[in-house]
Amino acid sequence: MAARTPTAARAMAAEAFMFGYPLVLTDVTRAVTMAMPQRGGRVSANEFVHLREFPDASFCGVVSPNADTLYSVAWLDLVAEPVVLDVPASGGRYYLLPMLSSWSDVIAAPGTRTTGNGPGTFAVTGPGWQGGLPAGVQEIRSPTSMAWMIGRTQAGGKADYEDVHRFQDGLSLRPLSAWAGQRPAAREAPAGPATGIAAAPPDQVEAMDAAAFFARLATLLVTNPPTAADAPAMRRFAAIGLAAGSFRPDPSLASALNAGVRDALAQLKGMRAQPPGLINGWSIDRDLGRYGTNYRQRAFVALFGLGANLPEDAVYPHTVVDSGGRPLSGAHRYVLHFAPGQTPPAHAFWSLTLYNEHQYFATNPLGRYALGDRDPLTLNRDGSLDLRLQHGSPGKRAEPNWLPAPAGPFSLILRVYWPKRELLDGTWAPPAVRRVR
Repeated sequence: MAARTPTAARAMAAEAFMFGYPLVLTDVTRAVTMAMPQRGGRVSANEFVHLREFPDASFCGVVSPNADTLYSVAWLDLVAEPVVLDVPASGGRYYLLPMLSSWSDVIAAPGTRTTGNGPGTFAVTGPGWQGGLPAGVQEIRSPTSMAWMIGRTQAGGKADYEDVHRFQDGLSLRPLSAWAGQRPAAREAPAGPATGIAAAPPDQVEAMDAAAFFARLATLLVTNPPTAADAPAMRRFAAIGLAAGSFRPDPSLASALNAGVRDALAQLKGMRAQPPGLINGWSIDRDLGRYGTNYRQRAFVALFGLGANLPEDAVYPHTVVDSGGRPLSGAHRYVLHFAPGQTPPAHAFWSLTLYNEHQYFATNPLGRYALGDRDPLTLNRDGSLDLRLQHGSPGKRAEPNWLPAPAGPFSLILRVYWPKRELLDGTWAPPAVRRVR
């Protein structure tokens, strides 16, 4: 049944936008990253792009980037046939190769925690694929024809890059037929909407009006189908003319649909400003990577941290306020104090990353965007640890523990890789950020 009033259409458009936002944002992110020049030309589907050093403040390909691991990113096109991933032994180095459906759910996470540090071979298969796999090849079933691998390999800084590069170079992706020594199946890449690289993907999606957004969503739904659990939502969205393969709205409701899209974005940004369940000022979300029908949560995570890992692999406490509930700003100075033995509990490692108001790295004279247990931090006499968060230098003696902030608003993400049970069950929580001046 079609939406009969502008009010009903507006509300339905807001709901449909939240539902489809991760799929559209993922597709725009794919188009942007694949359009970026690489050595030897632009990247193709089913091909790794390895970041050989930590990103800097000029990087805006993905919100909330990290400065702890070197990325190995690949976009998988599974329409024609499966794609085989070969992983070399990591020599004990921590790594993670999470694969996400185009809806942003983690579908598998090969790596140190799950499959160990030895070699492995995996075949990523698309929806509807039927066939047998060679012995020793583990199947990873993707519910969508587009999948995204965001590999992360622990790096201790520039001195560690060479060893990490060796592991990255050992990763390979090949169509199943090519891996088996046959000619790859023909695959003609879909023409899709043109996407520039001048603006970050979230900004490009925000600039779309309802007609552009829902038309792109409708096209993507054909090869990246919703799950069976999404069927009730898709039936509701028919009221605004949205279906897989087509978007045919009532022209008289165009203004209402645009208003609904704006409403949805405002709601998502409002969630950022007032996150629920704060602990010491930190929002600790342990429901990442698996969203089910929680479309609001899925859209929120996509907007502010697309590509989030499962909590078993990483937990990301986030804060934008100090211990008094006041917004963090480089106009003030702060200390994050860990009592003796109370640094973040991790099987792998932890880091604290600082972002500007746009959720990208903040330019600073040290080129430092994160601090963690890989750094030569200075402990206090009692074994406690103080991290200093401020715009100006705290002085040479304190600089090893200084995480530079921009002059204006900033936020913090505490990344804990392969967290221990006390973080997953809530026994441990990060301390509040204390303003000292």
